[in-house]
Amino acid sequence: MKWFNLGDEINLFAFIAAIGILTLTAFVVNSYTKQMKSKTPKGKLSGEMWDGIGKFENHIPFGWGLCFVFIIIWGIWYIFVGYPLNSFSQIGQYNQEVAQYNQKYEEKWKNLDQNQLVEMGESMFLVQCSQCHGITAEGMGGKAQNLTMWGKEEGIMNTIKMGSKGLLGADSEMPPVEMNEDDAKAVASYIMADISEVKHTRYPADVAKGKEVYNNAGCNACHGDDGKGMDGVAADLSTYGTPKFLALVLKNGKKGLIGKMPSFDHAHFNSVQIDALSAYIESLKPQN
Repeated sequence: MKWFNLGDEINLFAFIAAIGILTLTAFVVNSYTKQMKSKTPKGKLSGEMWDGIGKFENHIPFGWGLCFVFIIIWGIWYIFVGYPLNSFSQIGQYNQEVAQYNQKYEEKWKNLDQNQLVEMGESMFLVQCSQCHGITAEGMGGKAQNLTMWGKEEGIMNTIKMGSKGLLGADSEMPPVEMNEDDAKAVASYIMADISEVKHTRYPADVAKGKEVYNNAGCNACHGDDGKGMDGVAADLSTYGTPKFLALVLKNGKKGLIGKMPSFDHAHFNSVQIDALSAYIESLKPQN
């Protein structure tokens, strides 16, 4: 990379401005030096004296005043118009390049089949997630969420038993629910089959019972009859087990009961990557 690249518009402008400032500085210094040598100071003294040195009541030079007014006008324009709306920034350029790359990425990989999505998701998981969740995704003995049951009936059953915290923000919390394992399994089956967009459960025989328990146990009081939940209070169960649910956690992070998961919003995952990671997690078999 060249350190003196005048082919760049910004570098060229800065170089010309620097030459202009140096030239003007040399001219002003030379002019005032000549005046100090050849002219006698004139004007009215202010009356104050410091060790025999007085002060003239000279007004600000016209050129200085003009420059001062110009800088004020330029500053107002720059702050309120020039910089926020029409400026170049490295961050803006970076975001634009990332958006262009992601668009090309999505075009290239948008027609992946399920096996390819799972393979891509596994690669992402090993790089981005395994440090906390472990390479088997079981959570490393409770240090992080066991993802083998996440997005499945077992994940709902675990939430009913243990409660949940931090999914919708630091203050959001669902307390544990006193419910036997059969009823919890039925509720999980109902949510997966009828409420979630997944529309599939491994336990279809329990769906009817699950709907009854869901309403009688008071699940609908917070999550609603349709399972859409309430903002900041109860999660939207219609997205459970889908890439939308995963995208929410990746964006916001989760300060849960067993620890804090940071937001991965900085990673700029695109929709294909989120679909792939979701497909891999979905492919994992629950471990008791």
